Amino acid sequence: MTSGPIKIIISDDMEAHRRRLERILGAQDDMLLAASAKSGYEAVMAAALHQPDIVLLDIEMESRLAGIEAAKQIHEKLPEVKMIMLTVHKDDSIVFAAFQSGIVDYVLKTAEPVEIVEAIRLAHANMSPIRPIIAEKIRTEFMRIKKTESSLLHTLQIISELTPSELQVLKLLCENKTRKEIARERSVEQDTIKKQITSILKKFGLPSTSEVVHMINDLHIFEMLKKI
Repeated sequence: MTSGPIKIIISDDMEAHRRRLERILGAQDDMLLAASAKSGYEAVMAAALHQPDIVLLDIEMESRLAGIEAAKQIHEKLPEVKMIMLTVHKDDSIVFAAFQSGIVDYVLKTAEPVEIVEAIRLAHANMSPIRPIIAEKIRTEFMRIKKTESSLLHTLQIISELTPSELQVLKLLCENKTRKEIARERSVEQDTIKKQITSILKKFGLPSTSEVVHMINDLHIFEMLKKI
């Protein structure tokens, strides 16, 4: 943490947003606007030139994820610089991608000036919080992972109970092959394939091949088995 005012760079492709942030920062005695950028590229250049304490980044600028790409570059070259995303995006995948880029906080553009100012001061003091909106996304992601892991273990258990022929039939079903195509490829009668599919459905406890195929493909089972 440097002494004196907190040196800040703003990066947003919309002039109205930049001007609003400039007014907010200009009203603070402990903050100094070092540069104002209109793109992720300009933000990276400005960070290298001015060596700021804080960079405020929009996500979507010259490209959909320009702010995230800029954050990665700044974090790699200037790891001591604290970065805050100021954005309208609430999409889970974008939020997690943003934090993976090295940012310390994620604030919506609709936030009140006092919240933005507080976020800057907390980031400068290495005290950035996990905000409620982020905490909820993290909890949801952990629940999703836990559910997926449980489903994966259950599915692998069933897979282990399939005969080699049933496993091969299931693999071909997951490749969108028809029963006729599977029978021809395996050089057996269609009735044989029908019986094997019936056995597969019984073991999975599901009524249709489409449900089994969707589950297997969603969990990437055969891609995983290739690596074992």
